[in-house]
Amino acid sequence: MVRTIMVLGLVLAAIGALAFGPQWLETAGTAEERPECDLLSRACTWETDEGAWRVELSTLEEGDQGMEYRLAITVPEAPDRFLAVLRGQSMYMGEYPVPMERQEPLSYQATFTAPFCTTGAEMIWRIDLQDGQKVLENVPWALVFRAEK
Repeated sequence: MVRTIMVLGLVLAAIGALAFGPQWLETAGTAEERPECDLLSRACTWETDEGAWRVELSTLEEGDQGMEYRLAITVPEAPDRFLAVLRGQSMYMGEYPVPMERQEPLSYQATFTAPFCTTGAEMIWRIDLQDGQKVLENVPWALVFRAEK
């Protein structure tokens, strides 16, 4: 009886791995496979079938919570629920959604502070663009910046 349950459990685990494994593997390595574009050194641009994209990041002033940043994005087509999500590139520190505010029909901005990191200036953040919960897949760059103290 126990042997039957174990075999059945192993068969179900194998079926689950075959069904969901490729999906997990595909999303795990996507950010590392893309070339990096340092947003504090230059604007990152690219072309899609819909048109041109432009992402710029600038430092503002140091606030109570640390350095403030302004993210400006120009898109060829307006997403429904546009978000920029901060994720640690050099180490995992959670996910921090930054809602993008529409400035013009195809222009968005947001102001945010990157969370503090105990490693100081060594922390590199990645910005993933999302439409609601769905990561936009047409971004050819890993949009990154080194947090300033």
